[in-house]
This record gives sequence, structure tokens and C-alpha cells, in this order.
Amino acid sequence: MHESRVASRYANSLLELAHEKGALEQVHKDMVLFTKIGEENPALVRIFKNPIITHEKKLAILNSLLKGRVSDLTFSMFDIISRKNREPYLYFIAKEFISLYKKKNNIETAEVTTTFPLTDAQRTSFVNLVAGATGKKVDLHEKIQDEIIGGYILKIGDRQIDESVKSKLQKLRTKFKDNPYISKY
Repeated sequence: MHESRVASRYANSLLELAHEKGALEQVHKDMVLFTKIGEENPALVRIFKNPIITHEKKLAILNSLLKGRVSDLTFSMFDIISRKNREPYLYFIAKEFISLYKKKNNIETAEVTTTFPLTDAQRTSFVNLVAGATGKKVDLHEKIQDEIIGGYILKIGDRQIDESVKSKLQKLRTKFKDNPYISKY
């Protein structure tokens, strides 16, 4: 079975159960924590995908990582998934849960890349821009990249607004590239 279908089924089930139990916000925080751990430790995601490592060892890893840090509901779900030999899908289930949670709560994820940390006023400006464009609440992620030289790049879903200095310089370079009256430096 394809990983996205498996992840979707488990994530949907967990979302419905968490909503029923009134634990939706806590389970969301747990899934954010788990995906953050996975992003910071890609080897962990590979361990869960490795068929050579026993399910008992994978469950022990989950125990040591999450016991006491996540809700009982979240840990029970991870335990059930592990006992069904579905550990390779844990990370994808967590990502899918977050996606479903955002859809259910009308939240749009946006990413802004700049060369410096945003001030509160700039952050508010970007949040308002995205909220105005999408009509949704905004989960803004910030990235700092010196390579863009200045300006910003704003990604909203599959759309991108590139107002970086690097991009503008590339456009100028392309525009003047074939002009015989401008020397090539």
C-alpha cells in the first residue's frame, strides 16, 4: 500500500478520535513535536523504515523519545501503529495529521525567506498579506538565507512571490545578456 494512503488513513482516524476525546490541540502539538524530531534527526526516520530493525527495538526507541512528552492518546496510537508493523509510516502519519488539522482549522502555511530576522511589525505585515490573499489563519515560518542578498521570498502553498535582490539581478542579467550595446562584465 502506498505510504500516502496509509498515512492518510491513520491520520484521519487519529484526528477523529482526538476530536471525540477533546484532545485535538494536544495531539496536534504532539505531532508537531514528532515531525520536528524527525526533521532534526533524519536517521531516526530511516531507522523506522529499516526492516532489519525489530519492532521491539523501534517501540523501545519510541518509548525513550516520547513517553511522558506526548499525550497518552498519541502514544497509544504510536504503539498500535508499531504493533501493526507500520513504523515506516510514522513520520508521514504525523505530517498528514498536521495537514488535516490545518485544513480542519482553516490554517494556511506560508514561508518567508529573508536575509535577516523579521521584526514583529514585518511579521505582522506578512501574516496580514497572506491572510488577505487566502482568507485563512496563517502559520508563518521564517527562513534566513544570505544568498538572496536582500528582499524576500514568500511561499504560500504552491505559489511564490520572489522579491529578492538575487532574483532581480538575474532578471536584469537575462534582459541585457543579448544586448550588443552593453559590454559583458
